[in-house]
Amino acid sequence: MTRIGILSDTHITTLQPWYIQQVEAAFKDCSVIFHAGDLTDISILDIFQGKEIHAVHGNMCEISSRQNLPATKMIDIEGYSIGLCHGAGARHNIEERMWDLFPTADCIVYGHTHMAVNHRFAKTLFINPGSFQPTGRYGAAGSYAILNIDENGLHADLYEFQQK
Repeated sequence: MTRIGILSDTHITTLQPWYIQQVEAAFKDCSVIFHAGDLTDISILDIFQGKEIHAVHGNMCEISSRQNLPATKMIDIEGYSIGLCHGAGARHNIEERMWDLFPTADCIVYGHTHMAVNHRFAKTLFINPGSFQPTGRYGAAGSYAILNIDENGLHADLYEFQQK
């Protein structure tokens, strides 16, 4: 089984204590990490050393992230194709735009809206982990997703930050 930690919209430029604490709690059992953009600075991925990391840049990323990370990425894990993209524009039809980018993907992971999503359309699993921030949009708790790939296929769960 492969366990993939998914985060997006961190919007930070340096490793901060709250970020380190939440990453260690949320992703300790994950061997793979997906960051769906708006990490702002690429250095925040340094905490994931020893894990397989896949990341894309978002519309709020600094120049170093834009130069070093792609806008979209197709990943193959255990025979499943997973499209990774931050997204942009209006949220009301963002999944339609993601579908256009990755029409054959088994799973599409995106960010941008700061709204957590985990559902299927046809045979494609759509995941938006929400915003990996102490407080998300409109005062909601920060959130992330875990994608499990096992003998039964692709299965994801959404989680809110652990509050201390």
